[in-house]
Amino acid sequence: MHSSEARAAAAPRSSSGPLALLRRLEQALLRPVDVAWLAAYRVLFGLALSVSMERFLAYGWVDSLLVGPRVRFHYWGFGWVEPLSRGSMYALFWILAGLALAMAAGLAFRVTAPLFAAGLTYIQLIDVSTYLNHYYLAGLIAWLLAISPANRAWSVDAWIRSRLRRRSPERAARHESTVAAAWLVLFRVQIGVVYVFAGLAKAQSDWLFHGQPLGIWLGASTSIPLLGKLFTVPGIPLAMSWFGFLFDTSIVFWLSWKKTRPWAYTVVIVFHVLTRLLFDIGMFPIIMSASALVFFGASWPRSLVTRLRSAQVKAHVAPESSSSAPPSRWRSLVYRAALVLGGLYCAVQILAPLRCHLYGGDVLWHEQGMRFSWRVMVRAKGGATTFLVRRKDTGRVFHVGPRDYLNAYQENEMSSQPDLILQLAHHIRRDFEGRGFGPVEVRVESKVSLNGRSGALLIDPDVDLTTIEDGLGRATWILPAPSEPPPPTRPVS
Repeated sequence: MHSSEARAAAAPRSSSGPLALLRRLEQALLRPVDVAWLAAYRVLFGLALSVSMERFLAYGWVDSLLVGPRVRFHYWGFGWVEPLSRGSMYALFWILAGLALAMAAGLAFRVTAPLFAAGLTYIQLIDVSTYLNHYYLAGLIAWLLAISPANRAWSVDAWIRSRLRRRSPERAARHESTVAAAWLVLFRVQIGVVYVFAGLAKAQSDWLFHGQPLGIWLGASTSIPLLGKLFTVPGIPLAMSWFGFLFDTSIVFWLSWKKTRPWAYTVVIVFHVLTRLLFDIGMFPIIMSASALVFFGASWPRSLVTRLRSAQVKAHVAPESSSSAPPSRWRSLVYRAALVLGGLYCAVQILAPLRCHLYGGDVLWHEQGMRFSWRVMVRAKGGATTFLVRRKDTGRVFHVGPRDYLNAYQENEMSSQPDLILQLAHHIRRDFEGRGFGPVEVRVESKVSLNGRSGALLIDPDVDLTTIEDGLGRATWILPAPSEPPPPTRPVS
């Protein structure tokens, strides 16, 4: 072997091997970036969620959705979660509204942010029938913010620290104006997952070939000024369905590209304003419009302030050179552990929406894997459900309607979601047996319409639901989805 070849063989391979790639990735994720984006997001999110909590109070949802119902549907494994008393629940929402404002202001952030995230999670666990994608997203963001250094700048906490800190002003200013780039990546992944999977959920024949269920919803919106007449034109529902599909599947790319970012964000605003006008989807457009800002550069708030003031505003961003002192061995281990946890979180967010494929069939019909998968507004389902309670000793059969136990909102949600039907069947069994009817069987007659189709049986009417326990396995007691296509959209005269 020649000496040059020997030297090449003996040279370390760290420059191109897997370990080198991991080191470069670690350096990129730990690179300091301006904290301005995170501070601005904290403010916008806190204000939006404060309004959201006040909406619950103003519209009476605390009573109608959380306190008033006699029967509550529980998440699997969370049957122990129950609401507080009426007065305590109202107090909780006022407290959460205040905590959201404190979080926006960055006041005692390490206390107020986790308390808000815990309270928001608690109210979502009270009843499955209240599940909404945007409140699930709000809960995730609340926890991400709670563990982040979002109070490092533009906060009451930062103002107090600036008065009390003992270290050098230059070092303090540099530390408190930056965060690791990993935080920006983490939030971008979280928001990107929502858009991408919302788009992939639309990649099915009902949406792309038949314009459903958008045709059903637009047909009920023809009275809207200016836009209403447009919805009577043939082909508009299908065209808007394709626009929604292309928007969701590609907007992350356009927001990530610096040249198209401003125009893409304009489309984001127009899209979410339009959806807010057409559909009653609460705070979702506001949350997503604010969240899409994470795809801008880390210093976008400072640039905005500069333009508004028409003056030069210097951002105290830590230098990204190697002149700063390297972290200690212990701190390096902590950083790496945090990066691993962040990677695992991103993996869960990507894999969770895919779990529906393990069950086979049409997830819009059987609903297994539907929640937490960002399938936003892709199905219109309605049905009628009657429970048949049969006494085992006498054979007598009782026809029981859901309204004997549920309010109108709960009945509407339950009628098309098999796991909620199963929960109510078990509650009915316990109720009948508790009233002295002895052992009973509970079967169900449930006809459901999906995206305008004729009603079809959802649950096997021959199965005694009291013998079925809810779980993560495939529910064989749910009948297959109807095979016929939905009816074509028709213009409304």
